[in-house]
Amino acid sequence: MSIQSVQALAEQIRNNVGQVIVGKEAMIDMLLIALLTSGHVLLEDVPGTGKTLLAKSLALSISGSFKRVQFTPDLLPSDLSGINFYNQKLGEFEFRPGPLFTNLLLADEINRATPRTQSSLLECMEERQISIDGQTHRLQPPFMVIATQNPIEQQGTFPLPEAQLDRFLFKLNMGYPTTEESVRILSRFKGTKPLESLQPIATPEAIVEAQRAVAQIEVNEDVLRYIVAIGEKTRALEEVATGVSPRAMQALMGASQAHAALAGRNFVTPDDVKRLAVPALAHRLVLKSSARVRGDRTSAERIIEQVLDSVEVPAERLHS
Repeated sequence: MSIQSVQALAEQIRNNVGQVIVGKEAMIDMLLIALLTSGHVLLEDVPGTGKTLLAKSLALSISGSFKRVQFTPDLLPSDLSGINFYNQKLGEFEFRPGPLFTNLLLADEINRATPRTQSSLLECMEERQISIDGQTHRLQPPFMVIATQNPIEQQGTFPLPEAQLDRFLFKLNMGYPTTEESVRILSRFKGTKPLESLQPIATPEAIVEAQRAVAQIEVNEDVLRYIVAIGEKTRALEEVATGVSPRAMQALMGASQAHAALAGRNFVTPDDVKRLAVPALAHRLVLKSSARVRGDRTSAERIIEQVLDSVEVPAERLHS
């Protein structure tokens, strides 16, 4: 698949999701970037801002399988992965797959599940496989997890550990709509349910082809060194306990390739990297206690922005 075809496919999905979602074009693009790089997304905001609706709209735009799981404290790992049960008719054990065996999984209120259940997602998110009773089951591509959480209500929740956060390509905040967008939302949903009439316009096979094309987009050595410089700078800051890891650098590189594809380019520029550095890296930083006390959840974002301002941007010609 050519880059122009990838761009056209992304445009079709964007327009399709836009039939339901109002005024969140940038957020839709971030989900498309994650989809094109086999990444996962954590949507964080207060209830009612459209997190679940956005995830559903993307899922219904692709003619693959979609599962939604409401995370609760009593949810068990086997409720996600599936179980081996004894079939009395056949006289043998049979595997019954759980909701993780899908193309797009919506993990609603993920921070309400216990750490044990949260950790059951680690293997499937990173390696696209699930190990059950000593047997490994491969997940069919594309596989994407979109998780939501409410940052305000803390009672009965379990904060995601750093290892879990590191599996998410982006951590995004929906934000409230503008006045005009709110009027359009009310007008669009007055007496109708746009989600029910949404039709798929892309196949899982087309998404996989697009992912392969995006992975081949050129990343000049100067841009690679720029990404590394950003990561290394975060490790040298006084207020940061744990900086950006090599996995995070790979995630930023892949996201930058997808961002270039959405623009119809077959090469990555430093602007692609700068555009995605905050949503791709901020949630992976572990701040020292003094830094956490001084600021709110945007402290890590401000640190990444300061790093971008301090790291020299390559000025050499980036493509032939």
